[in-house]
Amino acid sequence: MDKAAAKERVEKLKREIEKYRYAYHVLDKSLISDEAHDSLKKELADLEDEFPELVTSDSPTQRMGGVPLDKFKKVRHEKRMLSFNDAFKEEDVRAWFERIENYLGKGVKPEFYVELKIDGFAIELVYDNGVLKVGSTRGDGETGENVTENLKTIEAIPLRIESKQRLIVRGEVFMTKSEFERINKEQKKAGKAEYANPRNTAAGTIRQLDPKIAASRKLDALMYSLVSDLGQKRHSEEHEKLRDLGFKTNNKSNLIARSIEEVLKYRDKWEKEREGLPFQIDGVVVVLNDNNTFEEAGVVGKAPRGAIAYKFEPEEATTIVEEIKVQVGRTGTLTPVAVMRPVHIGGTTVTHATLHNFDQIERLDVRVGDTVIVERAGDVIPQVTSVLKNLRTGKEKKYKIPEKCPIDGSKIRHEGAIYRCSNSNCGARLREELYHFVSRGAFNIDGLGPKILDKFIDEGLILDAADIFTLSREDISVLEGFGDKSAENILKETESKKNISLPRFIYSLGILHIGTEMAQVIAEVVTKNRIVISKPTDLLSSLRKLNQQDLQEIEGIGPKVSSSIYEWLRNTAHSALLHKLERVGVRIEKFSIPASGKLTGKTFVITGTLSTLSREATKDKIKKLGGHAVESISSKTDYVVVGENPGSKAEKARKLGVRIIDEEELIALIK
Repeated sequence: MDKAAAKERVEKLKREIEKYRYAYHVLDKSLISDEAHDSLKKELADLEDEFPELVTSDSPTQRMGGVPLDKFKKVRHEKRMLSFNDAFKEEDVRAWFERIENYLGKGVKPEFYVELKIDGFAIELVYDNGVLKVGSTRGDGETGENVTENLKTIEAIPLRIESKQRLIVRGEVFMTKSEFERINKEQKKAGKAEYANPRNTAAGTIRQLDPKIAASRKLDALMYSLVSDLGQKRHSEEHEKLRDLGFKTNNKSNLIARSIEEVLKYRDKWEKEREGLPFQIDGVVVVLNDNNTFEEAGVVGKAPRGAIAYKFEPEEATTIVEEIKVQVGRTGTLTPVAVMRPVHIGGTTVTHATLHNFDQIERLDVRVGDTVIVERAGDVIPQVTSVLKNLRTGKEKKYKIPEKCPIDGSKIRHEGAIYRCSNSNCGARLREELYHFVSRGAFNIDGLGPKILDKFIDEGLILDAADIFTLSREDISVLEGFGDKSAENILKETESKKNISLPRFIYSLGILHIGTEMAQVIAEVVTKNRIVISKPTDLLSSLRKLNQQDLQEIEGIGPKVSSSIYEWLRNTAHSALLHKLERVGVRIEKFSIPASGKLTGKTFVITGTLSTLSREATKDKIKKLGGHAVESISSKTDYVVVGENPGSKAEKARKLGVRIIDEEELIALIK
């Protein structure tokens, strides 16, 4: 990017960030997530680093926060309230460590104090002769708002302490998860809009003119900084003295670290365990523990050199759409995909995001060249959620829906919001069918990912799913990037997966509208008819005996699903595939209808990674005990099992009041 383009981008970013800052701090409105806001500020900071001549005094990177609200009296802080620079990647923290060590000089090994970064609202408390006199917000760092009466309603903040000298204390006000849920239940009961998150609700509560409103919402507070000199030499001592004075602190969770490895381990531990905390955290804060060293390090811009906020992986970020491509799925559905400037979200670098369908492109008005917000939570596919239209330059290009399939040129069939390739033998569809066939919920063949399957298809080794089981060592080992060991591993894995359960086999066929739950229903239906299904052709013959009306009488199957099954079974290519699968040795395990068990009628959703159990084995066990393992959460879900690195389902479960259990509790249930 040249200087002229950078200048235009910087000016647009400043205006956009100021809009969101004003809405959040002055109007108490959150227009975008904190993560997306941080992403915009990060882009601006990077551009200013590259073009320092573009830095101006009014840049959001040169200030701390918002303008004080007029409805409260202004309070000038005796010492500036600073905020921290953010780091999202390990390499950013390592670079900060290196700068600190370089600043201190060779041979000096600094000690750090690491604490949880509460996702709350920064405050300052001033005590005179042991009595709380003034409580204020951070404001712009120099001047805040006097919210003393509201802060007095928080029981964690002492109204009197054992100290005769003037004392200044800083910390964080927040709302616990349970209190947030309680308030939202009241909002819902009263027919009012529910609040977005605990942080914004806490901030809005502190800004209420009537202290009775603050008192009705049980806010909490943790103190982390002692500004006044009580003889403390280290930051860790500040926490100890604050506790001794009667302030609530988080000392038990904090850590004195002497190496970067200790810091990284601490951060990773709490990213996994944060769901178990009563309050929300969005990262950890790393501070030089020696106060003299911290002060000597000074301030760079808006932040102290001796501290950094190491945040958890964001689930949202902003980036630029560079191209829109069309992906053809296994059922011929055309899905638009945004090809984007690489952006780090949710622990990985994202370059593609789904736009769902062409109606979504029109609804969001996504154009090539647009700055967009991308969301990725847990194992959810990255998706574009909104467009920041104020950042447009006029060079963005509208997307035109293709009239022909981009893969084989066939005519596109329009069905409501869905566009499909009219050619049932579309090359792209074959690839997607194979990806589905080996997927976790189907044959679950490890080591046969899309790249390897694509290679086998391109080399002409695989023409259909059955060919996967006919591959030889010679076929594979001669390919570039493979060898005898790779070939041996793939052949061993495919051979071990020739025996498959009936529900998995039905799902593997990729019949339109048949997911894992419907496959289970169909398996139970054919088994109820006392038909033994041991070979692929057994399934073909048994289902062909059912007409469309018979299929529609099955619970959960409507006209569309019955028509899809009926047509699939009478397609000669599909019939040939089942016969071929039988010839290459695929066999179906004996299937029994789950008897009534201790989990009968219970519905489970699993999110995150289980350490001692495989997800699929767990689902099978739940089904054998009469329960149901499904993918989506509703208010009717009985249990949500949370493993390591859970996705957004855990948060949704809390909002819906669904019971959350860990792996240990699950094991006890399925014994």
